[in-house]
Amino acid sequence: MEIFQSIRLKVGKLLLARKTSSLKRRKYYSNISMVRKIGIVWDASKPVEFGILSRFHQKMHNRGIDVMILGYYPEKELPDRYTAQRYLSVIRSTELSYFYIPVSRDATDFIAERFDVLIDINSGSVFPLQYILEMSQAGFKVGLYKSSENDSPFDMMMDIKSPVDIESYLNDVVEYLEMINSEKSKIV
Repeated sequence: MEIFQSIRLKVGKLLLARKTSSLKRRKYYSNISMVRKIGIVWDASKPVEFGILSRFHQKMHNRGIDVMILGYYPEKELPDRYTAQRYLSVIRSTELSYFYIPVSRDATDFIAERFDVLIDINSGSVFPLQYILEMSQAGFKVGLYKSSENDSPFDMMMDIKSPVDIESYLNDVVEYLEMINSEKSKIV
């Protein structure tokens, strides 16, 4: 059974590599004051992190920045706290293709959204989230440094020791984004 899952995952990764090879993304970032939309991809299998993400959402909302979070939860039934949140969408294993590619409307809409910054909170390298991250047309992608990745989709990487404290990670991301300051939006 596990050998078939491994083969399906490899095929999914090959399909992703084929799609991203022809994908053209316009990379840009000027400074945090110009950011209007932040997207976050999140491994939602850790419900304890939801409160941290809610506080981050509120903090960015107070700065006039819209935050959308897309999580992946591997079970069929979602925890109650994940439902009825306007800024949070969660895809489940039932919303994946045979090759673990997200096929839900939420995933498709999230990929199509033109985020100023996309933050990856996927320390376990969950493939459906990796797919969404790599297919996204976000202007600036931020993620965790992984020495195993040869071709990273990130424009900025954070080297943080495991286990990752996502509250510190998000605060560090914002702090570094505040340090970057150019006069006008650059194409990187």
